[in-house]
This record gives sequence, C-alpha cells and structure tokens, in this order.
Amino acid sequence: MLDRYVIKIIRWPINTTAKLVHKTGIKADQVTLLGFVLGLMCFPALAQQEYNIALIFILLNRILDAVDGAVARIQGISDSGGFLDITLDFLFYSLVPFGFVVADPNANAVAGAFLIFAFIGTGTSFLAFAIMASKQNIENPVYKNKSMYYIGGLTEGTETIFCFILLCLFPQYFAHIAYSFAALCWITTATRIWAGYHTLKTANTERP
Repeated sequence: MLDRYVIKIIRWPINTTAKLVHKTGIKADQVTLLGFVLGLMCFPALAQQEYNIALIFILLNRILDAVDGAVARIQGISDSGGFLDITLDFLFYSLVPFGFVVADPNANAVAGAFLIFAFIGTGTSFLAFAIMASKQNIENPVYKNKSMYYIGGLTEGTETIFCFILLCLFPQYFAHIAYSFAALCWITTATRIWAGYHTLKTANTERP
C-alpha cells in the first residue's frame, strides 16, 4: 500500500548512492550480501534487549536492500541476483521476530511464532505466483524493472519496516504489534491467493 509513495521519496537518494557504489566497482550482489550480514547483527542485539542498536542494523539492512536494486538496474538485472536478494530478504524478515522471542520467550514466543507463520503465508503466496507468472509470461504491470513478478497486498516492504521500527521502539508491546501485523499479513495472503489463482486461471483460458 505504501511502497508506491515511499519509492517517490527515496528514489533520488537511493539512485545517487547507487551511482557512487557503481563507480567504485562494487557489484549489486556484494551490496546484497553486506546488507544481509549487517542485518544479522540485529539478532544478538535483540537477544540482549538492546533494541536501539538492533534498530540501527535493521535500517542499514533495509537501506542496502534498496541500494542493491538500484545498483543492479545500472549494472544489469540478473536472475541470480534477484534470487539472492529475495531469499536473504525472507530469511532476514523471519530473523527479527525470532530475536524478540529469544529476548523474552515467556512474553513473546507465541506472538513471535504466529508472526513468522504469517510471513510464511505472504512469502509463499508471493514466490509461488512469481514462478507461475513467469511460466505464463505474465508481465508485471507495476514493477517492470524487477527480476520477479511482484503481487500486491496490505503488507509490503514499507509496512514491514514500519512494523519492525515499532517493535524496536516499543518492545513491551511486542505481542500486540506482532498479532496486529500478522493479521494484516494473513489478509494479504488470502487476497494474493484469490487474485493469483484467478489471474493464472484466466491466463490459461486465454492461451491459444
């Protein structure tokens, strides 16, 4: 819901940074790996309940995730780079709630597990549709410069980042925030399954 607006705001600084990165000879995949390694550092911070430090690493991960895509658009988008980026993104997304579970299992375990369960729904509905859309040669009407087909929903990148920020700023309300965001994730999953199924069914029907 919010990505389309946020992209307009961050496009210039991200593209400017990407041009500087490109001039140094650094590859997009290297930016992806650096962002993932920095993102991993949020886990020990969360486990030690150093939530402000964890937030710094979470934001660095997300910033570099935007930069690597911009660098890839300069150097040339590749399937291998898209695969690496998406895989590490989903691993990182699940790592954050797991860090809160480790920090306080008595208070956060069930809510954290439910949020990770919800991420499985959004992730699989997105990835499964992307695979089938590629087989059907269905063009992506919104993100034409992405390596995979992006299907919409209530919980995209911006909403997830906002959720993580809230969790770090208000860790005492982890369960409330996690349950609320997980519910939105399940709405996203349900609508993606419905829309994806009917889109693919229509594509099969219209195929000569």
